[in-house]
Amino acid sequence: MADSFWSDAERHLIRYSGAGRFVPEIIERAEGSFVHTADGRRLLDFTSGQMSAILGHSHPDVVATVRRQVGTLDHLFSGMLSRPVVDLARRLAETLPDPFEKVLLLTTGAESNEAAIRMAKLVTGRHEIVSFGRSWHGMTQAAASATYSAGRKGYGPAAPGNFAIPTPNAYRPDFTDANGELDWRRQLDYAFDLFDAQSVGSLAAVIVEPILSSGGVLDLPPGYLAALRDKCHERGGLLILDEAQTGLCRTGDWYAFQRDGVVPDILTLSKTLGAGLPLAAVVTGAEIERTAHERGFLFFTTHVSDPLVAAVGNTVLDVLAKDELDRRAAELGAYLRKGLLDLGRQHRVVGDVRGRGLLVGVELVLDRDTKESSDELGGAVTRRCLELGLHMNVVQLPGMGGVFRIAPPLTSSIAELDLGLEILDRAIADVTSGR
Repeated sequence: MADSFWSDAERHLIRYSGAGRFVPEIIERAEGSFVHTADGRRLLDFTSGQMSAILGHSHPDVVATVRRQVGTLDHLFSGMLSRPVVDLARRLAETLPDPFEKVLLLTTGAESNEAAIRMAKLVTGRHEIVSFGRSWHGMTQAAASATYSAGRKGYGPAAPGNFAIPTPNAYRPDFTDANGELDWRRQLDYAFDLFDAQSVGSLAAVIVEPILSSGGVLDLPPGYLAALRDKCHERGGLLILDEAQTGLCRTGDWYAFQRDGVVPDILTLSKTLGAGLPLAAVVTGAEIERTAHERGFLFFTTHVSDPLVAAVGNTVLDVLAKDELDRRAAELGAYLRKGLLDLGRQHRVVGDVRGRGLLVGVELVLDRDTKESSDELGGAVTRRCLELGLHMNVVQLPGMGGVFRIAPPLTSSIAELDLGLEILDRAIADVTSGR
């Protein structure tokens, strides 16, 4: 049966990642922090599915909500409203500071970024979009045009007016101060000097993640976000924060921007809001929403304001608040970080440990002094982890394949983190023995 499964997969599935490879396991079910394979193996999921299942797999409260809601109200004409939708919009706004009070419920992060960029262009009457050179905002048209980390070649022209700026990377700084540390202020000034030289004076928005996930789990330095906001506002643009992966408690705060005290003009959410089910949101203030509406804002999709996933979103908010998962993510993140730093003292290939809460990056290098990266090393450790019962996610970008994105469910136990650390320790040892 396994042979026919893989032959059918090879014959009938369109390969949708650049590498074209699927994890070589048939997954039958998932529960909590584990996925279970057809041949009876149990894999610890250190990526929360696609970085989404913040409550673990098949959380009983989510299961109960889906069973109840699908039997009463699952999908509607997009112009109709239901109680779960209005309740979720109100409750999301209540988790956020002023002026956030307007919510659009969609299905994916790419879709929410698409809507946010579309709204920013309409409200400002401008068209230029700035994002990081290692950004990932999605695969739809405007989101893909603002994505520079992969997927740009071979598809024809991107949307006009898109610009990349350097990504601040404290481990691999391009602009340095007298101590050899990242001089992000000089880097940011350079970035906008270069933008100004190319711009036609039509900045609509800057869209960034507070922690670049696919870009290598790169946390923006304290102070950077405020300076970036000021550069954006000085040029008449809106600041869009993409918190698809960082929002809703993963970083130890409800939202990653809270650390910096910087409130964006538009916030986008996805992944974590549905705890693995297709739910996303655009959130903004009343003034921006009113201007967009007066100018005819249109983002009418088949699954906008769907009641089934909105009901799940309400349950996710219930569990996050009831179980204080922001506090738990901070505590578990500190524990995980300590364990990973301990691994770094044992294995010289561990070059850097970074991130916040339960979104952690570990960069493997061939040499700590030169910081020489190796996609092959990262791939080999990933494969060995899988053999030992741990599913890890390595950044799939050329030259970044030695960076692990570790994002366990916020419901993980200390014992599960210990198991993951133990397997990672053994996998690194097995791969590097003889080096």
